[in-house]
Amino acid sequence: MVQNTDNPLLKTFSTPYGTPPFDEIKPEHFIPAIETSIDIARSNIEQIKANTDAPNFVNTIEALETSSEDLGSIAGIYYNLLSVIGSDDYNALAEQIGPITSLFSSEVSMDAQLFERIKAVYDDRKNHNYSDVEKTLLEDSYDGFVRSGALLSTQDQEKLKELNQKSSTLSPEFSNNLTKSSAEFELRITNQDDLSGIPDTAIESAKQAASEKGYENEWLFTLDFPSYIPLITYADNRDIREKVWQAFSNRAYGGEYDNSDTLKKVVKLRSEKMKLMGYKCYSDFVLEDRMAKTTDTVLAFLERLKTTYKPAAEKDLADLKAFAKETANIEELKPWDVGYLAEKRKVSLFNFSEEELRPYFPLDKVLKGTFEHFSKLFNLDFKERNDIQTWNKDVPAFEVTDKTSGDVFGILYADFYIRENKRSGAWKASFRDHGLFKGETPPAIIEIVCNFPKATKDRPSLLSFNDVETLFHELGHALHALIGRTKYHSTSGTNVLWDFVELPAQLQENWLYEPETLALVSEHYETGKQIPADLIEKLRASKNYMSGWGGLRQVSLATLDMAYHCTQDIEVNDIIEFEDKAIKDCTFFPRLGGPSSTSFGHIFAGGYAAGYYSYKWAEVLDADAFEAFLEGGLYNQKTAKKYREMILEKGGSVDPSVLYHNFRGRDADPEALFRREGLLDKSA
Repeated sequence: MVQNTDNPLLKTFSTPYGTPPFDEIKPEHFIPAIETSIDIARSNIEQIKANTDAPNFVNTIEALETSSEDLGSIAGIYYNLLSVIGSDDYNALAEQIGPITSLFSSEVSMDAQLFERIKAVYDDRKNHNYSDVEKTLLEDSYDGFVRSGALLSTQDQEKLKELNQKSSTLSPEFSNNLTKSSAEFELRITNQDDLSGIPDTAIESAKQAASEKGYENEWLFTLDFPSYIPLITYADNRDIREKVWQAFSNRAYGGEYDNSDTLKKVVKLRSEKMKLMGYKCYSDFVLEDRMAKTTDTVLAFLERLKTTYKPAAEKDLADLKAFAKETANIEELKPWDVGYLAEKRKVSLFNFSEEELRPYFPLDKVLKGTFEHFSKLFNLDFKERNDIQTWNKDVPAFEVTDKTSGDVFGILYADFYIRENKRSGAWKASFRDHGLFKGETPPAIIEIVCNFPKATKDRPSLLSFNDVETLFHELGHALHALIGRTKYHSTSGTNVLWDFVELPAQLQENWLYEPETLALVSEHYETGKQIPADLIEKLRASKNYMSGWGGLRQVSLATLDMAYHCTQDIEVNDIIEFEDKAIKDCTFFPRLGGPSSTSFGHIFAGGYAAGYYSYKWAEVLDADAFEAFLEGGLYNQKTAKKYREMILEKGGSVDPSVLYHNFRGRDADPEALFRREGLLDKSA
């Protein structure tokens, strides 16, 4: 960073491992820091162009890779804080930072003189014996410029710059609207009878939430998942379930924070950009740089899934309708009944409810056991560092090392709890990936973010089984980022093809159905006992209940995603009409609420546009990969070492199809997913 300034973002961070000094960083520091770092990057790029030596890998490709490292660091800090703090001042900055950085990015990628040097190195690549990581960086650099408009005419480049600038503010706007709209809803319960069926832990959290808002003798429920899920799953009061379901389905639809216009702008701009770039549609552009490669491949994949999931889902629903009529006197099932009655039906079939597990999952024990799990698998050590600043007092920082060598992989922040203005959901993000930075290769700086319930005065933070799966999932991403070290940040960690990125995360969820792993992460918060063996067997027996229904829901969302992105000159006039037409083959209820599109942050505020299918794509891979661990032993070191070395450590330096084949000795078996879900003999 630049020295001699009062702006902490422009100083060299004198902190452990160069972690951001969060205590010093204020919103007003970002704009001047972004502008200064762009000036530095421009100067670095001018030096590349002014070099009189013939273009080569080091003086062009590697020099370009490190030319904007200050900007990347500062922008990364800003966007991560935007998600976890989300205050009005941070949201307001997005309207300025987005266009500034977008314009600079377009300026670089459309620089004809710079591209000429890159093309010269690329065209000469066969005359050099590049390593895998060098070859990948070279190819990605060239393709990145082409895909950013380097081959367009000057006139079209200017048009693309304009479209990019317009697009740059829309994702933060979509996310902010969703957060604000969700926060508007409050369900204040004053009659204790209306709490019937809701788990005690959720009731206690609701009581505490009400007290914090100054609502005495009330229980406050919101649309945050730890509040919403227990309500929609367990509340006996059908009217309350309908009310909260309606609010959830209408997030960011109507009212002050309506995402309808934002969504339409995003779709229109993406379509215009692709037309300018010469692609038929946005999905063709995106998938060209994915394992799937083509729109037709993804549509065929989703159709194959649908032929299995839809008949299974129909059977799930028929069984549920019969159960509803018999036990609850419900003649006509509604969407707000499905989760509730599915839970009741599961209890009747398996004598088991996942809420029985919650007392065994206090967060502290779960986290300790989760670290032990990853230690057993990958020989890692996690040490809390109290000398590293974080953005909130409840966020710890851990140093992650190799237990044998002591080699430091990086710093891991863990932001677990719900907070006002914090983005909903769970994710992994990077403050700094592995790779060259200031001429060195420092450890990575990674975060995982969840939205778990806070402790109450009577109980610690108790996680649901789904919460524990979420923790394993996000740490799977984080460990990929920490272990996947290459020389360049563009090829390190999770910087892989998008439909491969979920494999290391989803794979980890499989261990949580195994007694050996559950013993690591469970301990009753009162008695200290682990989960009884019979309860584990009930969990395993009920694992695939409603798997057809759940699978079809994922196919529905992926189909909706593709509908927005695989049509040329797309026009979205009526969002509900568009959505209903897109997913008509994946739904069983008439529309009774708002569209899911206006809250579909994955594709309109995240990186999953024309990529939501990748969750299921990666599920095929993770189901097949876990079979290798089942064959050799859950913590078999030979298998784990092979997976670590051939998948995790390689990052994005090698084509993922090659990496996976090297690990398994073959391509993934597409039937592995249906085998795991107990649907194989129902497949078409």
